[in-house]
Amino acid sequence: MSLLLNGVLILGWGCSLALALGTTITHDSLCLVLVIVLLRTQMQTGLFIVAHDAMHGLVCPERIKTNHAIGALALMAYAGVSYARCQRQHQRHHQHPGTALDPDFPADQRRSLLRWYVEFLLGYLSASQMLRLLGCWGFLVCLTATATSLSWRGAALRVLLVGTIPLVLSSLQLFVVGTYLPHRGQCVPEQNAHPISLNLPPWLSLLACFHFGYHREHHENPGLNWFQLPSARAMNLNLVLAMQQQFR
Repeated sequence: MSLLLNGVLILGWGCSLALALGTTITHDSLCLVLVIVLLRTQMQTGLFIVAHDAMHGLVCPERIKTNHAIGALALMAYAGVSYARCQRQHQRHHQHPGTALDPDFPADQRRSLLRWYVEFLLGYLSASQMLRLLGCWGFLVCLTATATSLSWRGAALRVLLVGTIPLVLSSLQLFVVGTYLPHRGQCVPEQNAHPISLNLPPWLSLLACFHFGYHREHHENPGLNWFQLPSARAMNLNLVLAMQQQFR
């Protein structure tokens, strides 16, 4: 089931990119352009979710080399990011959440959302990664200009709309839903010593970030796939309700 669903996410990303590059969206209505950009953003986020599950050995657990190969492919397609480096950073995040050793946590806990976001990105970006990303965008511009009737300028605009902007929006989506909101309470240790989960119904949690907002359940059960987190969340809520009934 895990390999199938994560494979669908990778396939959806590739198909949506190919279709978006081959259509005339830059000449269509603003509403349609917005829908396609948002769809591409969701597909882009899906790639990172695949890589994240692979870092925990969950995509293809019976074949760990295949598992990590799929994760590396997803992360390279996502933004040219090194899978090995990202995996090391993510392991540190799980080992030291909300501390000075957590690479996803701001060094200055008084930092604003924007400064935290920039520091978060710098922890995963590198010069070689940026060169790979720019090279990929350049290749897509050349491919689009060659395969369609668009000018070079039109091809560059199309890649910007369906490649660059969705990546930026996806990074914001992952940061806000998967890092900032679940961990911001840890900036005040006396309030909350653990990451929290966003109080979203499963359908909205899926749309928000493939259940990345069920963050406490993920930290408590890192062996669960992204699509299994709603069940863990429901069990936690039922346990809380049962305890409340007991002490009434």
